[in-house]
Amino acid sequence: MGLSVSGVSRALNNDPRISAATKKRVLEAAAAINYQPNNMATGLRRGKSKLVGVIVPFVDGRFFAVVIKGIERAARAAGFNVIICQSDEDVVHERQNIETLLQSQVEGILVSVSLTTRDAAHFAKVQQRGVPLVFFDRLLRGHEVNAVVIDDYAAGFASTTHLLQQGYRRIAHLAGAQHLNLYQQRLLGYKAALQAYGLPADDCLIAYCEPMTLATGRQAMEMLVQLPNPPDAVFSASDWALAGALQVLEERGVHVPLEVGLAGFSNETFTTLTTPKLTSVEQHGEQLGEQAFQLFLRLRQHKTPAGPQQLVIEPSLQVRDSSQRLGKDTS
Repeated sequence: MGLSVSGVSRALNNDPRISAATKKRVLEAAAAINYQPNNMATGLRRGKSKLVGVIVPFVDGRFFAVVIKGIERAARAAGFNVIICQSDEDVVHERQNIETLLQSQVEGILVSVSLTTRDAAHFAKVQQRGVPLVFFDRLLRGHEVNAVVIDDYAAGFASTTHLLQQGYRRIAHLAGAQHLNLYQQRLLGYKAALQAYGLPADDCLIAYCEPMTLATGRQAMEMLVQLPNPPDAVFSASDWALAGALQVLEERGVHVPLEVGLAGFSNETFTTLTTPKLTSVEQHGEQLGEQAFQLFLRLRQHKTPAGPQQLVIEPSLQVRDSSQRLGKDTS
């Protein structure tokens, strides 16, 4: 063809310095060998991979699936591709995810930490590389980081207040791991609502479920119903644990919501398929994902003020049959 490598590259990239006839010959030759451009390599040569990494604890629940949808939508609009990793609630896997993403030359990492993450040492490497790091939903208590979260305190307060307004007074809480911000804030919101009604937060009514699963929810409810003075309602920091509690109550012939009211968290798909349908907190995961990606873009462009940025998404309570003892929501 008589062209240098740079000349072929210019022709493939529609450089105006290359004649139309030459471009035509190059494109025909490329088609003949089924040539496909390596956009990632091109991006790396230019110092921009247009890749962002996302680490989630798991992908088999509605919330993180919806968050990923929001991230990908915002990324696509900005010309980015997304690499998704799953820690499987294991800090060892989370560290491996970080290494994989850094080796892939991502321009940023968005992460929701695993249940077994107790320190942020492995995230320091990301910051040392100058790679923008944004946490979403879950982050470690006591760490000032760039993050997008929901107002878990407000959600815990609203859920418990709703149960109180339905006439329940001995409300239990299925709580998550307290080293994570979201579970601590949901517990604090629960306690604050009780206090607002002049009720004590009885420690024997707080059951810690780690992890928050159907099985741990069942175990917690089995313990609660055997108390000398069992609860007349349950606010769970997870829909999965609440589903386990519902199973126990059904097996014991306890009527929900007349005898025991139930309210959960995350608005999982199954909450509208159970009998009764479960009251739950909607976290607006798609909006959270979009905002997490937008925060990454601002960090990448160095347009944020000095200091960590934290954005808060307002949740909403989806009131359903499981908590409406009075037949009408008064929250």
